[in-house]
Amino acid sequence: MRILIVEDEALIADSIQLGLEEAGFVPEVVSDGETAWFQGGTEDYLAAVLDIGLPKLDGLSVLRNWRKEKVNMPVILLTAKGSWSERVDGIDAGADDYLVKPFHMEELVARLRALMRRSGVDRSPILEAKGLIMDTRRMKVSVNGAVIKVTPLEFRLLNYLLHNRGRVVSQEELATNIYYQDQEPDSNAVEVLVGRLRRKLKENIIETRRGFGYLIDEEPAVSQ
Repeated sequence: MRILIVEDEALIADSIQLGLEEAGFVPEVVSDGETAWFQGGTEDYLAAVLDIGLPKLDGLSVLRNWRKEKVNMPVILLTAKGSWSERVDGIDAGADDYLVKPFHMEELVARLRALMRRSGVDRSPILEAKGLIMDTRRMKVSVNGAVIKVTPLEFRLLNYLLHNRGRVVSQEELATNIYYQDQEPDSNAVEVLVGRLRRKLKENIIETRRGFGYLIDEEPAVSQ
């Protein structure tokens, strides 16, 4: 669940990053417009939080470039101003929503989730499969009614697999979407993580497709 944060004020960027991590996302921070343009156009993100006032290239120009290049991820614009004309400029450039600084982190998370639901991602805060229920707002996981204690990393892995249920997800894709920028997992880190999570769930919910990756399916799990 990767989210791109584009903000040049370190304290604000750190605050947003922490807030999104606590909400179960995997945020990545860049601090200038040129890097944001490149990274948003070449990497796969579910959404972006984009400040307007940036060095090297302003946020509206970044957004216009993304839209010209058919980068269609939802984008929330941030600005220190609240003028009507600037809001219109942002919407014309292709913004999906708008927040004026200072703002409450809970509002940013709520708006981000709403955008993702409207775009067909994260349609419901409750995800279910094979007796597994994940509440992405309360950060709660249960299997057949029993609450399971999971780490933030385990939660992100389950979250990603559930959002992609019915599709085999490779180890490389999982690593890209559940680890943070400054983490460099070992080659077998995902395999170890899946094994640990399986022991906690005590059910054959996460299937392995040898040589391809992992799967949470709606059909009965096969023997491994």
